[in-house]
Amino acid sequence: MYGDPSTIRRILTELGDTWAVVGLSNNDRRAAYGVAEVLQRYGKRIVPVHPKAETVHGEPGYPSLDAIPFPVDVVDVFVNSELAGPVADEAVAAGAKAVWFQLGVVDEGAWNRVRDAGLDMVMDRCPAIEIPRLG
Repeated sequence: MYGDPSTIRRILTELGDTWAVVGLSNNDRRAAYGVAEVLQRYGKRIVPVHPKAETVHGEPGYPSLDAIPFPVDVVDVFVNSELAGPVADEAVAAGAKAVWFQLGVVDEGAWNRVRDAGLDMVMDRCPAIEIPRLG
């Protein structure tokens, strides 16, 4: 419902390869860690975004989206639903082309704001599950 196949394909194959992963730290027990690894395996540049600003999978981290000194194509959100809306708004302000809310992350208001701003959005899905399906 929150990500039709054509939007998923466009985000994963056409909108660019720089993915800011919000909530990504060196905690290898967290889903963000494994998903970022899969994204890298499929040729995406991951940019860790976490208050600790840790280097993860060889990529330097930043404490926030607005601290990233280069353009980001997709913002992949690994925070709980209550915190996700402001991250989506920051992604729009940062000039991202798309926002991706991970499995279990749902915010209808953010969905509407992001799409009204002209960005693609997927919600309650995982790119590590979707990207292998593209073939």
